[in-house]
Amino acid sequence: ARSGRSAALRARMEERLLGARFRYLNQQLYTGSSRDAARLFRADPAAFHLYHRGFERQVRRWPERPVQHIVRYLRRRPASLVVADFGCGDCTLAASVKNQVHCFDLVPLSPRVTVCDMAEVPLAAESVDVAVFCLALMGTNLQEILGEANRVLKLGGTLMVAEVASRFEDTHAFLKAMTQLGFRTVSK
Repeated sequence: ARSGRSAALRARMEERLLGARFRYLNQQLYTGSSRDAARLFRADPAAFHLYHRGFERQVRRWPERPVQHIVRYLRRRPASLVVADFGCGDCTLAASVKNQVHCFDLVPLSPRVTVCDMAEVPLAAESVDVAVFCLALMGTNLQEILGEANRVLKLGGTLMVAEVASRFEDTHAFLKAMTQLGFRTVSK
């Protein structure tokens, strides 16, 4: 019984440590630029895997995964629409729809991922119909990152952002800034 208690204690401690490292990495991602994030994970790829495990643990507790909302939206639209998934993680979106999905992230959790800085994706201007940031709008250079999404979107294309409200000090100011970048809010 003693070894069982010891194993349970060790498992609890590992969970706490994972939670603490996830929170630390999350803080780094939100308070640095996308270039800083790319450097961090290039230097320590294991940190990205740890971050993603912590992210998955957190999202599992939510009533709905935002990516499922985006999947439902795309399934109601023509499969011919080309999608760019900025910060795609494990490519859940690409695996769930018939659309061509360009998957971008800092570390390849899937062979589908193109590794790059979200402020510089290797796509031609006006080449996608839908740009997605699903819990991936990170970094202090948001204007640059959103400007890149704007660059690759076709005129009249759709930008979808799913993010926790606490990410923004002022949601109204964020929506106003989006308007200044040339976007029109269709639904919130």
